[in-house]
Amino acid sequence: MKKLILGLAFAGSLLVNAQEKTKSSSPITFGVKAGFNASTLSKADQYDNDQKLKPGFNAGVFVNIPVAQKFSIQPEILFNQLGSKTEERELYYVNSDKYKREADYKKNLNYLSIPVMVQYNILPQLYVEAGPEFSFLLGGKNKGDVTTTTTTGNTTVTETSSFSNKINKDFHNKFNFGIGIGAGYYFTQNFGVTARFTAGITDVYKHNSGDAIRNNAFQVGVAYKFK
Repeated sequence: MKKLILGLAFAGSLLVNAQEKTKSSSPITFGVKAGFNASTLSKADQYDNDQKLKPGFNAGVFVNIPVAQKFSIQPEILFNQLGSKTEERELYYVNSDKYKREADYKKNLNYLSIPVMVQYNILPQLYVEAGPEFSFLLGGKNKGDVTTTTTTGNTTVTETSSFSNKINKDFHNKFNFGIGIGAGYYFTQNFGVTARFTAGITDVYKHNSGDAIRNNAFQVGVAYKFK
């Protein structure tokens, strides 16, 4: 709770400070945005398995506050789907029997994210950005499919099992902090496209005695400003 209050207080202080220092002729604008996430978890497991990018989405609202001729601050409130996708492939023999195991796992983590981006306009329609992102865990699911194929002589038997369980939030840190960098381009005064990479700083799990496991996400999407 203290981290939540500190994060919201920091974002609020930036907003107040930005409004007090606004000297640009450009007005404060509000908007909506949505896009596609491709996310992973760093060091998701200790084995040499193939971790893939897990698809997800983000959607929310933002306010763009000019603070100088080419600089602005953009706080956002987003629903943000993160997590990872892992594939395991094993082939082994027991005596003359051959076993093949294929497993696909997905870890879906849903966050309420509050990025606070400092944007610099290289051109009136083109900007680059960087800033912190404060996220709060809402929930999530672990899903997967495991297929085992056993070959004995000329006989092959295949078995598949699936699972889908809600994550235990007591094992996860409810607060997630990251740093984002990105860029965007507005085709009109209202409509633009965005891209951002956010690297996690804090550990996803509580009481983790090994290397920290962090969220990482690449986001592409569209934005619309109300003018």
